[in-house]
Amino acid sequence: MPAYLDHASTTPLHPAARAAYLVALDDGWADPARLYREGRRARMLLDAARETVAGVLGARPDEISFTASGTAAASLAVLGTAAARRRTGDVVMVSAVEHSSVLHAAAHHERAGGRVVEVPVDGLGRVDPAGYTPVEGTALASLQHANHEVGTLQPVAEVAERLGAAGVPLHTDAAVTVGHLPVDLRDLGADLLTASAHKFGGPAGVGILAVRTGTRWRSPGPADEREGGRVAGYPDVPAIVAAAAALGARATELAAERGRLAGYVGELRRRLPALIDDVELLGDPDPAGSVGHISAFSCLYVEGEALLAGLDRAGIAVSSGSSCVSDALTPSHVLVAMGALSHGNLRVSFGRDSTRADLDALLDVLPGVVHEVRARLGASDLGAARG
Repeated sequence: MPAYLDHASTTPLHPAARAAYLVALDDGWADPARLYREGRRARMLLDAARETVAGVLGARPDEISFTASGTAAASLAVLGTAAARRRTGDVVMVSAVEHSSVLHAAAHHERAGGRVVEVPVDGLGRVDPAGYTPVEGTALASLQHANHEVGTLQPVAEVAERLGAAGVPLHTDAAVTVGHLPVDLRDLGADLLTASAHKFGGPAGVGILAVRTGTRWRSPGPADEREGGRVAGYPDVPAIVAAAAALGARATELAAERGRLAGYVGELRRRLPALIDDVELLGDPDPAGSVGHISAFSCLYVEGEALLAGLDRAGIAVSSGSSCVSDALTPSHVLVAMGALSHGNLRVSFGRDSTRADLDALLDVLPGVVHEVRARLGASDLGAARG
């Protein structure tokens, strides 16, 4: 593929993860709960992986559990904390732009008789910390570290301080930032943090759940002895080892990579309005207010699905949050909450393997694709007419 630009969805396996996985397949296949030699070896690998992840995230090893996905981790964070604090209250606070995993967990809580308070965002997709002033009976609040569609960073530390003063724990979904920015659980002030390995070069099927010591949490499902009692089921030790290796390697690459990828995003945002009429750039234009590797924009008079198809024919992979994509025929809740155009949306996300040639390929092809789609719909001259 000439240009893979959907790294925010998933990114290729990091070489360090691949090497660690192959070793762990031979050395970590046994049950880490068993006391014989092979089990002890698997347990050592699992413990070492937990220590690596904890070290990168500023947590203690016993605060880290591994789940089957980032979605599973987010669900456990929200529902487990709500279950443990049921006597305190039944309110779960979420932002209007949370990932669907958090919103689905909140909806499940609501169907079970709880209440949900949704905090609005501004036109950049960012909450006002004052919006997280807890109402009576608040058991938990959840706020993503950065938005998965437009890349906007959220004021997690300010919200955590506000909630902490009221004794309300905060969960942050850091799937967009872990492995892409330095993330320290204690610096953020969050009580729970979740992430997903395949977003930073680990294998699919590994999620990270961090629960700070002292945070009340109770399994929302049947109890299990694995993973500190937080996660049921047999751990995939080789995959977990590979995820930890990817995260450890990413921690050493961030300083050099962030500037490079932010440069690609900046150039894309600068050049698009000159190449294509009627383009709305989404998210925070200030690089300091964004995760740095994600750029989103909307093109008037076209559907995102048509743009995706045209780019795919040219060998360019991006994603869309438009109102008409093949797997979800509903408007993006993120863009709706921002008050942004919910048609003709594209999200371009760069990764470790991205190059300037990828950016150039996109900018060479995209104007023609937009023009073709608009012409097919009879909308190619609408921009000029409006001008």
